[in-house]
Amino acid sequence: MAHVRQSISSIEPHDSPETLRKAGVRVVRGDATFDGEKSVSINGRSVPFTRALIATGAHPVLPNIPGLESASPLTSETLWRIDTLPARLLVLGGGSIGCELGQAFARLGSNVTLVESLPTVLAREDTDAAELITAALTRDGVTLRTNVGLQRVLGTGGNWRAELSDGSTVNFDQILVAVGRAPRTDALGLAAASVDTDQRGFVVVSNSLQTTNAAIWAAGDLTGYPPFTHVAGMHGSIAASNAVLGLRRKVDLTAIPRVTFTSPEVAAVGAATGKQSHTLWHADVDRAVAEQDMAGFSRLVLGRRGKVIGATIVGPRAGESLAEAVLAIKKGLTATDIAGSIHAYPTYGDGVWNAAVALAQGRLKKPLTRFFLRRLVQLRRR
Repeated sequence: MAHVRQSISSIEPHDSPETLRKAGVRVVRGDATFDGEKSVSINGRSVPFTRALIATGAHPVLPNIPGLESASPLTSETLWRIDTLPARLLVLGGGSIGCELGQAFARLGSNVTLVESLPTVLAREDTDAAELITAALTRDGVTLRTNVGLQRVLGTGGNWRAELSDGSTVNFDQILVAVGRAPRTDALGLAAASVDTDQRGFVVVSNSLQTTNAAIWAAGDLTGYPPFTHVAGMHGSIAASNAVLGLRRKVDLTAIPRVTFTSPEVAAVGAATGKQSHTLWHADVDRAVAEQDMAGFSRLVLGRRGKVIGATIVGPRAGESLAEAVLAIKKGLTATDIAGSIHAYPTYGDGVWNAAVALAQGRLKKPLTRFFLRRLVQLRRR
């Protein structure tokens, strides 16, 4: 964990209280609770405000499973505090976090068992992508137990046993719980501020991120929008500028990228299906062939008029390759636009480019297009 902590310490100063103070921000440490529609109590002292922005985020969920709390479960927030590699690690949850950390600990030498109640890991992603990650986890030694749930935890003193819903058991030393996150809104006194929340505790906001209190905005994981750091950063900017400058900037959900940082990575954006799509397997990407890392694909999805509306990429640095597709969706570009742009060779970006080329060529094969092309060639021969 030394490398992880070193990385955190290198990045942390960019968002530290000291950096904020240097930028002219007054930073106060303490517990804050709204005590009125335009005031907040900080460490017992009521502080009035003209505008407020709530950005308290979310926390990992610990399900109410008998015996789980006794086993001192780890989460994506507490995992980094351990100093000893667990010999037997049980991972509860086969989403992005569960797969990422399960694979990492298996590669470090832990005997990892991953339990997922759904039929497959990464169930929200493309089926082909989920199958590739299933194969990758298995190769790295992760024991996958899908379609089963955790019923109870038994044992003491680090010698634990998990009982699963199919009657089987798994012995483990430590358990990592990665089954989702919940908004940090319980202790904020939102009712006193006339800020509504939904049944799950997420703050109700408009598309400009204003809450039901016209003087308060909210941004980040507590709003129920896609729970990604990059989304929280963009929405924080939107909410702050709306609150301070009186702008009417709105959130845009058409091109929100997501990346699962397994090996290979899984990156996706936009629609999974459309009027047309093309999948280029990385056995046809020269960079992947050169590095003998061909277990992946690049897929573009098109909507009306050949516009790019979605993409899925599996492979090394898939998150970086996805950026082109994100911009294409945002700007309403077509596959022909991508195909007509010169791409560096050889790169993994060739996957997106070649998929675009294939889609553009497909449009040329339409009967009417072929007719006009033939006529043009005939005229040029005269």
